[in-house]
Amino acid sequence: MKRPDWVPKEANEEFTTTVMKGVDGGHDGLPADTIVGIANKPARTTASPKRRNLSVDEYVKGVLDGERNVLARAITLVESNAPAHMAMAQDVLRKLLPHTGNSIRIGITGVPGVGKSTTIETLGLYLLKKGYKVAVLAVDPSSKVTGGSILGDKTRMEDLSRDTRAFIRPSPSGGTLGGVTRKSRETILVCEAAGFDVILVETVGVGQSETTVRQMVDFFLLLMLAGAGDELQGIKKGIMELADALIINKADGDNKPRALAAKLEYNRALAYLAPATEGWQTRAYTSSATTGEGIDEIWTVVETFRKQTEISGITEKRRRKQTMEWVYAMVEEYLQNSFYHHAGVKVMRDAVEQNVIDGKMPPTVAAKRLIEVFESKPKISDETGH
Repeated sequence: MKRPDWVPKEANEEFTTTVMKGVDGGHDGLPADTIVGIANKPARTTASPKRRNLSVDEYVKGVLDGERNVLARAITLVESNAPAHMAMAQDVLRKLLPHTGNSIRIGITGVPGVGKSTTIETLGLYLLKKGYKVAVLAVDPSSKVTGGSILGDKTRMEDLSRDTRAFIRPSPSGGTLGGVTRKSRETILVCEAAGFDVILVETVGVGQSETTVRQMVDFFLLLMLAGAGDELQGIKKGIMELADALIINKADGDNKPRALAAKLEYNRALAYLAPATEGWQTRAYTSSATTGEGIDEIWTVVETFRKQTEISGITEKRRRKQTMEWVYAMVEEYLQNSFYHHAGVKVMRDAVEQNVIDGKMPPTVAAKRLIEVFESKPKISDETGH
């Protein structure tokens, strides 16, 4: 068999460039007559079958029947920014609303490396044994290159993801502040309609967005590490004021004494902070996601919290407030998008920014100029913004 043209002329037999005839057919096992250029047979001209589009009623029925494939497609529909998809998603949500609100919504956050994913998997498996259905909304950081998820939390919850009673939905944050996706609230409603008893919302990490998480869950859980400087930082930052429970994770082996000491320090600090939930005293606890120690105590705390807040009416009051915050958050988002896509703002934005940078225009004046243009009659612009 003739050697390729790129083989050096002085190459001896030790130069490995053996050319072999390929197998008939495609790499995926398709017969040869479907591949262009194989055995000189014409390629199949028919298009590959596409997944059938579902109607609103089919989405609703599939979600209510607990069909995982339809549930995943419904969430994708909810997350879509395409106008047609957004309109259809609202029709689906409108029909699902009467079947929502029966779960306990738990937000889980903590510094990177604290063991959020491991804790969620251990807690999730524990809840499955107790007969619950668990949905995990793991919000991944978005890649600046592809826009997709970076951490792949679903692959880090291997045991939980294999159980049919659990549903894990990793979603790229899309650059949203702190990683809580814009559609997370609607995704929670879809999962509740599908019959999941416990909704766990994992965030990227501690930051300003934890306020946003607090506004969409019933119980907020903060994971901390002992001996990592978190004692001082946690007390100094306002994040502790949002939490209904603090968990010092990795309380095992040689680290257990440090975890117990950190627990005492946190409890002393918490005694001076206003509670995150009316009528509830936030406390610190220890756990080990690796050994499972302390996981049962965490769930006991959550159950006690749920009973107490349901009896007092705090849960209902909080959810009503969260719904209205959701409404105005979407109004703010709409106004922000309208501002940045306004034809007049696009035209003068670069010049205004340069004047501010050069010190020729105060920021307050710049903001006023842009707002005046935005509130004026919009101009029609072409793709270049002129």
